[in-house]
Amino acid sequence: MRMGYQKANKTNMKNLLVLVFLFAFGSLSHAQVIGKQFPDMEAETVEDKKVNLPADTKGKYTLLGLAYSKKSEDELNTWFSPIYNKFVRKATGMMAGMGYDVNVYFVPMFTGVNAAATGTAKKKAIKNVDPALLPNILFYKGELKSYKEALDFEKKDIPYFFVLDADGKIVYATSGRFTEDKLDEIEESIED
Repeated sequence: MRMGYQKANKTNMKNLLVLVFLFAFGSLSHAQVIGKQFPDMEAETVEDKKVNLPADTKGKYTLLGLAYSKKSEDELNTWFSPIYNKFVRKATGMMAGMGYDVNVYFVPMFTGVNAAATGTAKKKAIKNVDPALLPNILFYKGELKSYKEALDFEKKDIPYFFVLDADGKIVYATSGRFTEDKLDEIEESIED
């Protein structure tokens, strides 16, 4: 009986170590981009207006959500309402003037053969996205490799989020589906 307990205990310990390693590695991955300058990116609004990141956002904090696959774009969509409500929507009444002064952009990235779909995606956004949110959606069309290397995002099926300071340096990074904890961490990084 004692032998079975020891074997189960070793298995549990191994599983715990693997989880700790994966958690630490995931945090380390994001930590590698903290303090780096966000790489130059030219994107467009649904009206084809050019926006140069981070150059056009300097002077105040910026929250960027990037996705480069259909699945990651679906997960990016889980962030729209919570981020809009927290950082974009203007407070009214007694709360007027109490909101955040932060740039917020969601950026679907179209690369390779998918770059041809950018126009179709813009038309879909105009048709399906709340008009109040449209100014916060940018479309990137071009190569992906340099961004994957600079921003350390290898998993194509999840979105990536970066908080940039007023100078365009990354002060916080996270990835994946929306959670309240991640939103709280983003808010803390903007308030610091």
